[in-house]
Amino acid sequence: MNGRYILALDQGTSSSRALIVDAAGAVVAARAHEFRQIYPQPGWVSHDPNDIWDSQLRAAHEAIATAGIPVADIAAIGIANQRETTVVWQRSDGLPIADAVVWQCRRTAPVCDQLRREGFEPLFRERTGLVLDAYFSGTKLAWLLDNVPGARGRAASGELAFGTVDSWLVHRLTGGRVHATDRTNASRTLLFNLERDAWDADLCDILNIPMTLLPSVQPSGSLFGETTPELFGRAIPIMGIAGDQQAALYGQACHSDGTMKNTYGTGCFALRHTGSNLCRTDSGLLTTAAASVSPSPAFALEGSIFVAGAAVQWLRDELGIIKTAAESEPLAASVPDTGGVQFVPAFVGLGAPHWDPYARGTILGLTRGSTAAHIARATLEAIAFQTREVVDLFDDSAGMPGTDLRVDGGAADNNLLMQIQADLLGRPVVRPAVSETTALGAAYLAGLTVGLWSNEDEVASLWKLDRRFEPQISADERAERYGIWRRAVERALRWVEPGHNAVST
Repeated sequence: MNGRYILALDQGTSSSRALIVDAAGAVVAARAHEFRQIYPQPGWVSHDPNDIWDSQLRAAHEAIATAGIPVADIAAIGIANQRETTVVWQRSDGLPIADAVVWQCRRTAPVCDQLRREGFEPLFRERTGLVLDAYFSGTKLAWLLDNVPGARGRAASGELAFGTVDSWLVHRLTGGRVHATDRTNASRTLLFNLERDAWDADLCDILNIPMTLLPSVQPSGSLFGETTPELFGRAIPIMGIAGDQQAALYGQACHSDGTMKNTYGTGCFALRHTGSNLCRTDSGLLTTAAASVSPSPAFALEGSIFVAGAAVQWLRDELGIIKTAAESEPLAASVPDTGGVQFVPAFVGLGAPHWDPYARGTILGLTRGSTAAHIARATLEAIAFQTREVVDLFDDSAGMPGTDLRVDGGAADNNLLMQIQADLLGRPVVRPAVSETTALGAAYLAGLTVGLWSNEDEVASLWKLDRRFEPQISADERAERYGIWRRAVERALRWVEPGHNAVST
């Protein structure tokens, strides 16, 4: 191994970040660049793949310059990426054939409905651990092949390549030499057979996707190739890749069965590690690959909540009752409870465990005395209740309670939200001192693989506590409040009739 630092690329939905992480697990430098969000029509979300690449490369160069280290001191690159976002490019010159279809995009909801009517959902569920939902990459890829002129014929002749954002970055970083992904990203495509640890020919046939499009699949901690020397002045090995939520699980030192984390961002993404156990469930949770440096697969259960921090943004941008997201905390704290108000923020439908693209946002329990403060507090409670739904199912599906909940993401800085979360879960909520867990996970995977750290125990020792939140309400109160929330959710489900503005935002 040469070098004492890892360059972690954290490619997200709205910005591309780059961090320099040292051998003590400290973030030496960080830079980020936002890029354009494209909304072709209601419910559709796209990115220009070249915007993703340009913003990520700029952030990387600036992070290295800010750290003031020679490139020779960078031992490896690790990548964490927005998952499910779908890119197709020409093998001959690397040019994308269209804008990327983003994970948030609902354009293929009718396709998923049709596949369910044809009886395919049990097969996809059994083999991939996923539900049939527009969230995942497979139907997005099929849509691109069907809607970009000439794409299907060119795909059949081997002229095109598909990848999630990690594969797109590896393609660009290696000068087009490598077409690869890791297990965690492959497991989010609706095309990857978890039990066989391979792409599934039957599922590809159902979606009419030529397997020649697909990247090779590797363990999250492995050599994915080297950067072209002209990018950074020398070739740097790419030694770790994980989808952002699996990277955050790894960055939170959740390496073993029963450990779990929740990331509070635009949405919430809770994952519970299940070790080598491929835990299947019909509860509405997803079974997914977990990041590992081992050649053998590791697995996790996941609850994907579509709207969390986005609900606070709605208070700010659409309702105008706060000027900044941070103001939600003192406003909500100005009242002792929600005054009976319940808010189900199903702006784009509901994810786990309901998977209802036709649910819509609902506010119930309003009286003449309801205030902006009550709505703000109900918004924070909604985030915590959605997480409670998922964590309860983790325990039921795994057959045993998990550990305390480790938290990260922007909304984890909200102390009131974290206390509400501990109260409604009935278990401790633990916040780390370093919140950059997604990038740290990518750095740890790359650093372990390249030899900067010796084992996962050493990596786990780098995790440091910021604050621990203990439950402060009784079990009876917790159960009563949760029961009211579940009644509110029932009223939000199936609000829009399929085919009638079903994917509008």
